[in-house]
Amino acid sequence: MRLPVICLVVIASVLSCLPSLGQVPVFQVTPIESSIRLHTKYSRPLTADFAKWHATLTFASRDPTSAALHVEIQTASLHSTNSQNDDELKSKDVLNVAQDPVISFKSSKSVQTGKTTYNLIGTLTMRGVSKPATLNLVVANEGGGSGYIQGVVSIDLKDYRMTTNSKTGDHGEVDLNLKVEHVSGPELIFKKFRP
Repeated sequence: MRLPVICLVVIASVLSCLPSLGQVPVFQVTPIESSIRLHTKYSRPLTADFAKWHATLTFASRDPTSAALHVEIQTASLHSTNSQNDDELKSKDVLNVAQDPVISFKSSKSVQTGKTTYNLIGTLTMRGVSKPATLNLVVANEGGGSGYIQGVVSIDLKDYRMTTNSKTGDHGEVDLNLKVEHVSGPELIFKKFRP
C-alpha cells in the first residue's frame, strides 16, 4: 500500500525534528570504575556486589534535565566473601534469582538541584514490585567531561515480597555508584540554578 504524498511529507518533517546522535551529548558508563552493591542486616551487616549489570545514560538534548538513566542488574551475579550468605540472599525468600533474574531502575524525570547536580527520579523494580526511587547525577566538569551517578535506595524487604527470619533485618539498601564519561557529541549546556 502506498502512502499519500502528504503523509510522507509529515513523516519526513517529524524525523527531521528529532536530534541525531551527533547533536546530543553521548555519555558512557565506565564499569571498571563503577559498582552496584546490596547491603542487608543479618546477625552482622553484610555487603555483596553485583558482578553483572548494564547501565545507560542518555540525553534527548544538550539540556542536562533531558537525562534518562536505565539500569538492569543480574541478581544471580551477587557475590560476597561468604558463599553461604550469597546462597541465602539468592534464595526464593530474598532475591529469588530463579524467578526474578533482574533488578531494574528506570528514570522518568531529571530535576536540577545545584549548579551541575540533578535528581534522577524514577522506579526501582525488584521481584515484580515497583517503587519510587531517586538517584543523584553529578557532572564533574561544566560543559562535559566526566561525572558520576550515585544513590542509596532504601528498601523494606517486606515491600518487595521478601521474607525475613530471626537472622534477617527488615531493611536493606541498593547502593549505586556509576562513573560516566562524555565520549562524543556536543557538551551539555548548564542553566543557572536558582534554588
